[in-house]
Amino acid sequence: MHTKLYVDNLAATTTSNDLIDLFSAYGNVVEVNLPLARANVPRGFGSVTMVTPEGARSAIQALHGKERGTHALTVSKVCPHQEHVGASSGGGRSRGAA
Repeated sequence: MHTKLYVDNLAATTTSNDLIDLFSAYGNVVEVNLPLARANVPRGFGSVTMVTPEGARSAIQALHGKERGTHALTVSKVCPHQEHVGASSGGGRSRGAA
């Protein structure tokens, strides 16, 4: 079963290939998602999906808090409810609210 990790505090110059290279040292990477801002610049966070839970745990232990450039990375396992955060079309407001 694949395990998705949340990665935060990424430098604006970080690429998907950078994340693949970084996380591949701990296991096979299935997918990398690096959201871009309007200026086509990474937003500073993303997700990495690892093939095994063991690889994900190893990556968390090795990379959480690790300095990359001037940033200390935040690496954690994505909980199922976190995958849907921001998916609503309401913009954070309750429907029907004025």
